[in-house]
Amino acid sequence: MNIQITDTHTHLYVNSFLSDLPAVMERAAAEGVTKFYLPAIDSESLEQMLKVEADYPGKCFAMMGLHPCSVEADYKKELALVEEWLAKRKFAAVGEIGLDYYWSDKFLKEQVEAFHQQIEWALQYELPIVIHCRNAMDDTIQIVREHQFGKLRGIFHCFTGSAEQAQQIVDLGFYLGIGGVLTYKNAGLAEALANIDLEHMVLETDAPYLTPVPFRGKRNEPSYLKYVIDKLAEVKNTDPETVARITSKNAEKIFGG
Repeated sequence: MNIQITDTHTHLYVNSFLSDLPAVMERAAAEGVTKFYLPAIDSESLEQMLKVEADYPGKCFAMMGLHPCSVEADYKKELALVEEWLAKRKFAAVGEIGLDYYWSDKFLKEQVEAFHQQIEWALQYELPIVIHCRNAMDDTIQIVREHQFGKLRGIFHCFTGSAEQAQQIVDLGFYLGIGGVLTYKNAGLAEALANIDLEHMVLETDAPYLTPVPFRGKRNEPSYLKYVIDKLAEVKNTDPETVARITSKNAEKIFGG
């Protein structure tokens, strides 16, 4: 496959890649994966994320944002740092931001506040947003709808919702991030995507998480995108080249060439 493939969501800067990132990047290149978008989590991992971006110029692109699972008692301090960095330099997106009702319900009000604030910054700096959403799909869609006056754009990363939710997201002008979950037998994602055109999807790994079959349970990495591509081609009744071409073009539309 001679198409340059984009991994729109990969945490290549976390500790599980510290010892062998060059080899990971080589394997990705061998599979045609040439662009990697790095979502921010919080201040603790910021330095390492920016280092990976600097080590792979023109290949790795950092985002800036506060992950909902990192919204805790000190979230205003974390948000101030996000604001400071957004004013300092250009980032690929504001992300990953959003709502997570799965892990804890302790700071839900603060999560909502942080989400609203970071969407406003994305609009201010004319950047896309990359959304993390777990057990909170309807609330997340509603908040995006409140801010959507034609300028807001981005990705619902790791989409695992229903067909109806997928359609609502597409109607808002957003893309669906499709990764390893698509290969899981009982995920129901293939059915949810049945009536959604490839023009509304991008590829992602969320590495080192959500590893596709046949490597489920092991560390994920960008070279494994080929398994997602193959499965998506099967679901959409097309060939892997078409999936790779259209989804990578979509990534360009979101992030720029």
